[in-house]
Amino acid sequence: MDGGSRGNPGAAGAGIHLELDGEPWRGLYEYVGIDTNNRAEYAALVRALEYALERGFRKIRVYSDSELLVRQIRGEYQVKNPGLLELYRKSVQLIQRFEQFSISHVPREQNRQADKLANKALDLRASGEETY
Repeated sequence: MDGGSRGNPGAAGAGIHLELDGEPWRGLYEYVGIDTNNRAEYAALVRALEYALERGFRKIRVYSDSELLVRQIRGEYQVKNPGLLELYRKSVQLIQRFEQFSISHVPREQNRQADKLANKALDLRASGEETY
């Protein structure tokens, strides 16, 4: 998953690349509106969690190139920014509904597909879903 903004704040989008049993499955892109990069990252996480729960998944692994988000979700960093706190709390509430949850930081190069989807949301100023 990835979030990004063009300007900070600026037009913001989220991209979620979903794999099922290690194979590409779905791609989600969501236009967030005018927001910050960090809030766009959290929007991507919330959307990914909601999507998985809506489809009955109870075990999930999340990969993000946002070290801040990963460390905050793991409890390694405090959430000091009031603008992130609401999204952080929503994320935690959703995470608690999974039987198994893990989140890992990955280098930007390993997150290209999600980045492409976030940019698609920005380019189109729209939200949508792709089937691979």
